[in-house]
Amino acid sequence: MIQNTARPRGRPRSFDETAALEKATQVFWSKGYDGVTIDDLVAGMGVGRPSLYAIFGDKRAVFLRVLRAYAERKGAIAAKALLAPQELRDSIAAFLRYNVESATEKGSARGCLLICVAPLVNDAEVQRFLQNAATGGAALLERRFREGISAGEVPSDFPVAARATQVTDLARGLTMRAQIGTPRKTLLKDAEEAADLVLLLRV
Repeated sequence: MIQNTARPRGRPRSFDETAALEKATQVFWSKGYDGVTIDDLVAGMGVGRPSLYAIFGDKRAVFLRVLRAYAERKGAIAAKALLAPQELRDSIAAFLRYNVESATEKGSARGCLLICVAPLVNDAEVQRFLQNAATGGAALLERRFREGISAGEVPSDFPVAARATQVTDLARGLTMRAQIGTPRKTLLKDAEEAADLVLLLRV
């Protein structure tokens, strides 16, 4: 008697797209956008070339998905730090501290993908995404400053838009300093001092 040795069809293996995108993030971090090849993504993400194209698309499409996922994750945590029920000064300090902590997170690349890698990509859609992300961050800061005005923590003529831009610039500066190796302890101290400076009344 000849036994049937054909393998039974099983359910298709589920694919963790979130985990694959996190791995792709590390690939882009390590080599930059221009230095990454499809072979790098295949090896780094642990997915076959046909599956990569079918699920994610080409390198550009993968990078855009990485950017969106990265920005959503970081943006949600930053917003939580900024909008937590606390005094305005503490909210600004928490926002800046989060930028330092995420930029110096143990086991990951120093800095921020949105600040240290993406701006170097010569692609109109990537640049629009970064501009929209920056606009959204500034709007969130402006909202928090207006809440501070309503609560009487700062005067009604507080320069909301200017201060929001300054906080954004401070966060970017702290992140860039993290990338070049400035110690976390130093950056956290500077973040606290920056929060005090932002609330000075003169522009």
